[in-house]
Amino acid sequence: MTPETSAPPLSPMQKIWHIVALIPEGRVASYGKIADYAGLPGRARYVSRALKQAPDSLALPWHRVINSQGKISFAKDTQVFQLQMSLLRSEGVQVNQGRIALSEYEWRPDMATLVLSMPF
Repeated sequence: MTPETSAPPLSPMQKIWHIVALIPEGRVASYGKIADYAGLPGRARYVSRALKQAPDSLALPWHRVINSQGKISFAKDTQVFQLQMSLLRSEGVQVNQGRIALSEYEWRPDMATLVLSMPF
């Protein structure tokens, strides 16, 4: 028999990156919900930091992450605000003055999706 080898546990940032990668096209999730799904309740600001530090090679759909009020978090007069709005619209998400209707576009994964797709 060979001893079982287990993968090293994921860091909190890696958990966040994994969750963000699961957000499907045309859907959005708040920083707080992502923290909750990653097992890091109350760490919404940490989600923002993790996205800023994510390697470009991950190609995360960062634009699908918004604040808990359904708004793009960047200042309206910035290029990154315009880019996020444009990317969301290209996926069919209606964005009005930087606001997204969470009732219509919020990603609500079921437990099976979360449990079966999480490596942690």
